[in-house]
Amino acid sequence: MDGNHTVVTEFILLGLTDDPILRVILFIIILCIYLVTMSGNLSTIILIRLSSQLHQPMYFFLSNLAFADIGFSFSVTPNMLVNFLVETNTISYLGCGIQFGSTGFFGAAECILLAAMAYDRFVAIRNPLLYSTKMSTQVYVQLLVVTYTGGFINASFFTLSFFSLFFCGPNAVNHFFCDFAPLVELSCFDVSIPAVVPSFSAGSIIVVTVFVIAVSYIYILITILKMRSTEGCHKAFSTCTSHLTAVTLYFGTIFFVYAMPKSIYTTDQNKVVSVFYMVVIPMLNPLIYSLRNKEIKRVLKRKFGRKILS
Repeated sequence: MDGNHTVVTEFILLGLTDDPILRVILFIIILCIYLVTMSGNLSTIILIRLSSQLHQPMYFFLSNLAFADIGFSFSVTPNMLVNFLVETNTISYLGCGIQFGSTGFFGAAECILLAAMAYDRFVAIRNPLLYSTKMSTQVYVQLLVVTYTGGFINASFFTLSFFSLFFCGPNAVNHFFCDFAPLVELSCFDVSIPAVVPSFSAGSIIVVTVFVIAVSYIYILITILKMRSTEGCHKAFSTCTSHLTAVTLYFGTIFFVYAMPKSIYTTDQNKVVSVFYMVVIPMLNPLIYSLRNKEIKRVLKRKFGRKILS
């Protein structure tokens, strides 16, 4: 190694903007989003745990989705908020690797959970009489094991790829978190293999989960079209709207960030879209599911009604 090269022990995260006024505005907005994200998802988990009416596979998946959203947001947002308040935001080499790995874990877990929830809706609509048998405790526990195993494997590939990179020159990461693409640009040596591994891992999870979701909804649509009752069609479709909204938002932004050719959008546009799927979507998910789910709204009314009356 050239004696003029210095091994990098920390990185500088350049963040979203250098404008001091805009930084203050963004700090307030993202802090509010973060607080709503934490309170909304924690409330979802607590409500599902405490309400026996919600002890069904669909809601257990939803509580785990809320957990994934909390982890996803927590791995990025606090450091992002610090970035708005300090002149130079640094993150250690180890901290950068941990942050990169944690985003890989929770991002993959969220993909698999959304696929599991699509399968759950498919079973509920296509075979309602056999739902309790086909989605038994054993089945949804196995699906959760697959979810977190997939997240762990993806995080392992992400982390190993990061630590296989060697940094000996510039250490300014042009992002608000340790994303792989800007880190690869800072690496000193050939990164062809380390760069492919996380892309292959994340890409495989996205392709498989999108396939499961697509097939599930094709069969759901076929089942709904065969229904003779308009009320039955409306009820079946209404049980899927929240999930479809969450799937469209999450996978739509991921596709833009990781699948679209880099030549058609700028780094700043990439940052904005990354903020949406890493910061905003974890806030939206509990709102989407609670506002559109009749059972959750009924439980909330019952809980708050009791408190008001007492």
